[in-house]
Parts: sequence; structure tokens; C-alpha cells
Amino acid sequence: MKSRHVFPRHTQADLPVAVAGDGAYLIDSDGKRYLDACGGAAVSCLGHSDPDVVAAIKRQLETLAYAHTAFFTTEAAESLADKLANLAPEGIERAYFVSGGSEAMEAAIKLARQYFLEIGQPERRNVIARWQSYHGNTLGALSAGGNRWRRAQFAPFMVEAMHHVSPCHAWRYMEDGETEAAYADRLAAELEEKILELGPDTVAAFLAEPVVGATMGAVPPVESYFKKIRAVCDKYGVLLILDEVMCGMGRTGTLFACEQDKVVPDMIAIAKGLGAGYQPIGALLVAGNIYDAIEAGTGFFQHGHTYIGHPVATAAAGAVLDKIADPHMLAQVRKRGAALMDRLRADFGQHPFVGDIRGRGLFIGLELVQDRQSKTAFPPAERIAARIKAQAMSNGLMCYPMSGTIDGENGDHILLAPPFIITDEQIGELAEKLDKTLKTAFASA
Repeated sequence: MKSRHVFPRHTQADLPVAVAGDGAYLIDSDGKRYLDACGGAAVSCLGHSDPDVVAAIKRQLETLAYAHTAFFTTEAAESLADKLANLAPEGIERAYFVSGGSEAMEAAIKLARQYFLEIGQPERRNVIARWQSYHGNTLGALSAGGNRWRRAQFAPFMVEAMHHVSPCHAWRYMEDGETEAAYADRLAAELEEKILELGPDTVAAFLAEPVVGATMGAVPPVESYFKKIRAVCDKYGVLLILDEVMCGMGRTGTLFACEQDKVVPDMIAIAKGLGAGYQPIGALLVAGNIYDAIEAGTGFFQHGHTYIGHPVATAAAGAVLDKIADPHMLAQVRKRGAALMDRLRADFGQHPFVGDIRGRGLFIGLELVQDRQSKTAFPPAERIAARIKAQAMSNGLMCYPMSGTIDGENGDHILLAPPFIITDEQIGELAEKLDKTLKTAFASA
């Protein structure tokens, strides 16, 4: 239906009305079922009808709905923070709760700045991120992000302290004859050059997604990349902030995506899968030494939002975390992810318009190209991503096609992030519906 008074994402959108959820499916007002193969936006990791999470929300609502964090803490927030600190990489000791990923990254950027003020290094004012990254839609996070299309119309508002280096995308940018180790060395050297260009004493932080999500389509780094990036950051006293808003919380087969890269950052932003869609929540996880600097200094993080640490949201996330952190659940993500990858490569590995299939766990991207050999993208005017999304919905499949994969304007991909509870039968359904979708969408290509 077309919205009467809701301000929708697109004013011309005529969307079905979602009325119910059933495991891996959403159901519209006409009774049509849609297999949610993308979790909305890699959010619904437990599907749409988990009784334990719903029960946790009801229990909290019956006890306490809201308490402002300037006046109270709550058991729900304290319990969730304890769980996250116990599960996080070594050295990560504190959790700052927010309502979503953009807020988590905004908090990270501001905390990085305040940290250096607290320890007497006020000249550290610059932040480096990567092109084709996405860190959120608030102005600070958008400035840090490297998606040129998302940034373009807000260019006058972009923060001048944000700078960018190349992404780590081996399939597209690793040179002929270059090894993965050499490619990682080249990118680490580029970061070091940028730090030296800006002035080593002026750089506060480097931001990156361990596995790049919406803007590039589940692109993992080459082996040793993050270890080498960490070494450069350490050399110049730069904080390493990892954005795991989309790729974290079990999505790649480990609770934290950075576990697979054997690197420990100074801060980790999480959201999406933390609440699994049942309540809006995000968190910035912070190393103990950063918290200690604030505590020993002003004692006050000059930041905050009305709904941070919301009791119902943190209670819901506590129930979600109990499930997604379970070793059996994480093993299932790895198993189902391998099965999905195998099926996709079997069905689409030689597809004339699928150039690359990559990812980790249940976080997989298919990069679409006009020519496989040259890796040439379709012209933006073809609107490949939009055509695929519309056709998939017609076929009862929710996937996450995006355009601008290469530079914010050119390139298309499909992102898949199904719930961790997906079955083998549903993996088959996903592949069949995706095949039908691509056949129709590319019929005239």
C-alpha cells in the first residue's frame, strides 16, 4: 500500500503490509509468505517469532518499562553489559548502550576524540576510514563512511576531519601476480602514508568493517590484513575501531567478526543482530584503558541520548545474546553458511552475470557484472539491483540487492544474511527463488 501519513523511504513506494512473522518468514496482509534471506538488513538473526525473546520483553515490561540513565541504572542493562564484557575480545571491558548502529559509531568517534583530550593529546583530531565503507547515517558517521553516493548530497555538511584510504577487496583490486600477503602489506603501507601525510600526532582513529556489508556485499579481508593494520595503528598511537554493526554478533560464524582475524581493537560497535529486530539497540564496546582515562579525568563522557540503556531493549538483547553466543548456535551458523555457500557456487558459480561469490558464515555476497572476464559492471541506468529486489519480492524472497558496489555509483551486488535458524530445506528454497529471480531480471540483459 502507499502510505497515507507515514514518511516512507521512497515516496513512490507501494509496499506490502507486514502483519506477522513465522520463523524465517514474514507474512503480508494478503497471506503471502516471504522467505527472509537478508534479515531485513542483517538484523533478524533469530527469525521473527522467537518465544524466549518475546517472553523476556514481556517480563521486563511488566516490571519496568523505562528509567533515564542520568538517574538510574537497571539490572537489565548491567546484566547485558556483564555478558558482553565476558564474551568480548581481551581488554574490552565496558559497554555503552545506544539505539542502533549509527549511534554506536557516532559514540565511537566522539569517544576517540575525548579520550585523547583526557590524556593530554588534544592535537589528535583526524579520523581515517576506507572508501566504500558504511558507518551510519548520522552526520559524523556518514562523514566517516566512504560511500560517495550516500555522502554526495550532504557534502557541505561532511566533517573535514574524516579521511579515507582504499578498501580491502581482493577480487577486484588485488593486482595480477600479487599475493594476499603483499596486498595486505600494500594497504597497510597506504594507511601509514596517510597517517604521515596528516601528521602522526594528529590522527585519533582508524575505522573499518571487518567484513564490509551493505556497500560492497560481504567482502572479507585477506589473511593478515587486520594484523598489519593493527601494527600500523600501534606504531603511531592510533585507536583501532571496528564496525561490527552488520557483520558481528554471530553473523560470520563467531560472535565477533574480528575473532577470525585474530585482532583485538580498541572499540567495537555492534547493533543489528544484538537485538535481532525485537527491540532497537546497539552498543559501543570499549577497552578498559579508554574507560580508565575518562574515569581518571573528567569522569564524564560528553555524549548521550534519551533512550540509551533502555530496560526493555537491554532485556531483549540479553535473551538474544544467550542464544547467539551459544557454541552450538555458532557452529550451526558455520555449518549452514558453508551449505549455503556451496549451493550458491554450484548454482551461480558459472552464471554469466555473477562475477564473485564471497563472505563468511551466513553473510554472503554475489557481485553482479556485465562481463565476467573484465569484471565490468552494468551501467547504472540498467537499475539491476532495483529490478532484482522487485522480482525477488514477487517471488516471495527477501534479499538485499544494492547498487554502487564499486564506487558508490557503479556496480551491483546481492547481500544474503538469512536467520541463524535457517534449515537445509529453506536454503534450497532460497537458491531456487534466487535462480528464478535472476532469470527474470536478466531476461533482457
